[in-house]
Amino acid sequence: MRIPTRIIGLAAAVILAACSSQKEPAEHAVAKVEGSLNEIRADAQQYASDQLKSVDASVSHLKDNMTKQDYDAVMQSAPSVMADVDALKATVSTAKADAEATLAAAQSEWNDLNASVPPMVEKLQAKVDQLNKTHKFPKGMDKAGFEAAKTGFEGLKTEWTEAGSEFASGQAANAVRKARNAKAKAEELLQQLEVA
Repeated sequence: MRIPTRIIGLAAAVILAACSSQKEPAEHAVAKVEGSLNEIRADAQQYASDQLKSVDASVSHLKDNMTKQDYDAVMQSAPSVMADVDALKATVSTAKADAEATLAAAQSEWNDLNASVPPMVEKLQAKVDQLNKTHKFPKGMDKAGFEAAKTGFEGLKTEWTEAGSEFASGQAANAVRKARNAKAKAEELLQQLEVA
């Protein structure tokens, strides 16, 4: 049985029309997904890098289907990929808000520590300088105990300096941890050296 050429030509035209009618919506769907993902890519790399990799893989698969001109597959999977992008946006938004809240709390605590630790360091420095000259150590402390206290004081000053550098470079949470530790050491040394 021979199929008339006219019918073959008509069938081919219908198939081409169907493909081209899906091409534009498929292109639009891919562009929408990519645009939405690009809006949050930088933050996603910082706050949800593993989830971003997964979404990137889905987008890549979507684009592969587009390259293969499998517009039907693109149209079927685009809503799911867009949902993944939306979920990533939600994760990034939550993580960013948490990070900002943590930073605000750390900055507030840093301000308190920055007001209290330097005066302690100054008092300790004055006491260490005085004891170095007079060699009259606090009750129950000998020269070896004083040398250990001096070493602890030098460590405290180093830790405080590092905390200040970290805070200045934007690492507020690490800076606060070090500053808390420095304050605890300072309070302990103030008692050991009987600083009024």
